[in-house]
Amino acid sequence: MSGPLSHVRVLDLSRVLAAPWTGQNLADLGAEVIKVERPKKGDDSRAFGPPWLKDPRGRQTTESAYFACANRGKKSITLDLSTPAGQRIVRELAARSDVLLENYKFGDLARYRLGYDDLKKVNPRLIYCSVTGFGQTGPYRERPGYDFMIQGMAGLMSVTGERDDLPGGGPQKAGIPIADIMTGMYATIAVCAALAHRAETGVGQHLDLALFDALTAVLANQAANYLATGKSPGRLGNAHPNIVPYQTFKTADGAVILACGNDNLFRKFCEVASCAHLADDPRYASNGKRVENRVELTRILDEIFARRTTREWVEALEAAGVPNGPINTIEQVFAEPQAIARGLRVELPHPAAGTVSLVRSPMRFSATPIEHERPPPLLGEHTDEILRGLLGMRDDEIAKLRADAVL
Repeated sequence: MSGPLSHVRVLDLSRVLAAPWTGQNLADLGAEVIKVERPKKGDDSRAFGPPWLKDPRGRQTTESAYFACANRGKKSITLDLSTPAGQRIVRELAARSDVLLENYKFGDLARYRLGYDDLKKVNPRLIYCSVTGFGQTGPYRERPGYDFMIQGMAGLMSVTGERDDLPGGGPQKAGIPIADIMTGMYATIAVCAALAHRAETGVGQHLDLALFDALTAVLANQAANYLATGKSPGRLGNAHPNIVPYQTFKTADGAVILACGNDNLFRKFCEVASCAHLADDPRYASNGKRVENRVELTRILDEIFARRTTREWVEALEAAGVPNGPINTIEQVFAEPQAIARGLRVELPHPAAGTVSLVRSPMRFSATPIEHERPPPLLGEHTDEILRGLLGMRDDEIAKLRADAVL
C-alpha cells in the first residue's frame, strides 16, 4: 500500500471503536495493520447490527455496517489470547511490529505477559498504545468506559441539548460516539508523534489514552468558559455560548443555520435581511453586546427569517458571503455537489458483499496520496497468510493450532 506510513506495521489488539478508529486511520495512511480477533466471534462490533452489508443479490450478509466503518484497510487474524500458544504468537508479531494498539481493561494484558513492560523486552522500539475509559492511573483506572457514559461524565451532555425551560429541554448525547472517535483521533496523533520520536532516538514508548481525558479536552471553549468564570456553562440548544447570531432559525418552510462569526458578517447579514439598522443599534453593534442581548435579538431575527424559504435564505446569504447552510440528512450530505466532487463516498470490493460503500478519509496528501484498496476484512481472513508469510509457520503447525482452537 502507498501512503506516508507505508513503512509501518501495526498490531491491532483492539475492538469496537475508539482504538479501532486509530488503526483504521493508520491503515488509511498506508500502514500494514494486523487486527487480532477472538476465534469464532471476532470484534464485538461484528454483531452490532442491523444494518448488515448486503451481497450483490440484495441478501443480508453477516457483516455489520458498524464493523465496516472502523476496520477498512486491515488484515484479520484470529487468536485465543487466553492460551499460551496465542500469547506466544502475539509476542512474535509484536517483535516484528512498530506499533501495538490495545483497549483491554487496565492490567488485563499484563496477566498474559502481554503488557508494555513485557513486550518492550522483545521489541524496545515498540510503540504500545493503550486506550481505556479512564487511563492507566487514577482512582477510576480499573473502571470500564463506554462512549455514552463518558459523554455524561466528561460534561458534554451538560452543554448539549435544548435549554431546560424549553420544550424538549434536557441533556442529550451527541448523535455519534464522539468520545470514542475523538479518543481514536488523539491516539492517532500520539502514535505518529511517537513514531517521529523513535526515528530520532530509536526508542519506543507507552502511550496512555483515556476516553475521559479526550472528551474533557474537546470541551474546548466551554471548558475555558468555566475555567475563566468558575461557572458551569449550560445548554443553549443550537445557539453558541460566545457568538450571536450563531444558531438555527426557522424559515417559512424549514430551517437554516446562520453563523455570523464577527461584526462585519453580522452587518452583511443585516443588509441581506433588510434590517441594516440593527447593525448600528448599540445593543447589537458588537458581538459582546449581542451576547448580552441575545434573547431580544433572537426574537427579532426569528420574525425576519420566517418571511423567506430556506432556499431563498441560503441563496441570498451565500451571494453576500455570509456563512450559512441547510440542515441536511445524511442522504442529502452525500448528494451535495461538494461531497461528490471530493469523492467522499468510496466503493471497495468486498469478499462477502461484493462491494462495500464507505466514507473516504478526509486526509489529503500531495506527495503520498491515500489509496483505499483493502476493504474491512472477514473474520480471520488473513490468518494463514500472516502465520506463513510473517512468522514462517508450516502448514502442519497452523493445522495443529486450529485443531487446538487457538485460531
